[in-house]
Amino acid sequence: MGKGGVSEGVLKKIILSYTYVAIWIFLSFTVIVYNKYILDRKMYNWPYPISLTMIHMAFCSSLAYLLVRVFKLVEPVSMSWDLYVKSVVPIGLLYAVSLWLSNSAYIYLSVSFIQMLKALMPVAVYSIGILFKKEQFKTNVMANMVSISVGVAIAAYGEAKFDSWGVILQLGAVAFEATRLVMIQILLNSKGITLNPITSLYYVAPCCLVFLTGPWLVVEYPLLKETSSFHLDFFVFGTNSFCAFALNLAVFLLVGKTSALTMNVAGVVKDWLLIAFSWSVIKDAVTSVNLIGYALAFLGVCYYNHAKFVAMKAKEAEEAQRKAAQADEEAGRLLEEREESGAKKSESQD
Repeated sequence: MGKGGVSEGVLKKIILSYTYVAIWIFLSFTVIVYNKYILDRKMYNWPYPISLTMIHMAFCSSLAYLLVRVFKLVEPVSMSWDLYVKSVVPIGLLYAVSLWLSNSAYIYLSVSFIQMLKALMPVAVYSIGILFKKEQFKTNVMANMVSISVGVAIAAYGEAKFDSWGVILQLGAVAFEATRLVMIQILLNSKGITLNPITSLYYVAPCCLVFLTGPWLVVEYPLLKETSSFHLDFFVFGTNSFCAFALNLAVFLLVGKTSALTMNVAGVVKDWLLIAFSWSVIKDAVTSVNLIGYALAFLGVCYYNHAKFVAMKAKEAEEAQRKAAQADEEAGRLLEEREESGAKKSESQD
C-alpha cells in the first residue's frame, strides 16, 4: 500500500460492492423491460399477467427449494405450521395481488411512467405504517411525502399516453406492496423471524401460486383456451423466469454484502436509466412536464432515504452507548465484588 493510498482489502471491498450494485441494476432493468416486452400488445403480444406471474412463482419456488433443501446452500428458517399459516400466508396473498396488478400495468402504461408512479412507494409505506401504528406521524416527514405525491401528480399530468385503468392498476400494486412490507414487520420481524430473498421465495412463492390459481381459472384460462396460447416459447419464458429468480439472488447478495440503503440508492439510479431507455429505445413519449414532476418526486425520495440513513445511524449510536453503559456497569459490579471478597479474606486472616 502506498502512502496515503487505499489498502488492497478496502479496494477489493469497494470493487465488489459496485459489482453487486451493477449486477442488481442490470437484472432489475432486464426483468422490467422483459416483462414489458412479453405483456405489451405491440411487442410479444402475450397479455396474460396472471399466467406470467404464476410461471415466475413456479420457477422461483422450485429453484428456491433446490437451494434450501437439496443443495443446502441457504439455511431454512425454523417455523411452525401455525406460524406459517398466520404470518406467511397473508404476506403471500398480498404479494400475489401486488405482482398481478404491477404486471397488468405493463399492458397499459409505458415503462417510464410506471417508474414515476413507483416513486409513491415511500408515501404508501409511511401512510400504512401510521395506520398500523408502526410509524409515528411527524409533520416534516409528512411534508416530504406530500412533496413526493405532488411530483408524481405533475408527472401524471404531463403523461402523453395517460391511461386511467393502467394508473389504477399500478397504484393498487403500490398499495398492496406497501401493505406487504408493513405486514412483514408486524407478522414476522416482530417475532424475530427474518426472511432473506431466497427463503422468502421458498416460503412465499408457493402461497402466491395457490392464490393466483383461482383468478387465473376465471380470468385468463378461458382466454388462453380460446386463443391456443398454451404453447409457450420455452426460451422466452425460461430466460424471463431465470432473470426473475436471478434478481432475487442479486438482492440477497446486495443487501447481505452492502445494505438495504445501498439498494434504495441503486434503485433511484435504475429508475433514471429505465426512463432514459424507455424514451430512447422503446420510443415512449417522455415530456418535459413528466421529467419536472419526477425530478421533484426524486428529490423527495432522496431526502427520505437520507433521513432514514441518519435515523439508522442515530439508533446504532444509541445502541452502542447503551451497550457501553451496560459493560461499564458490569465492570463496576465485578470490581465491587472483588473488593468485597478481598475485604472478607483480609478480615478472616486477622
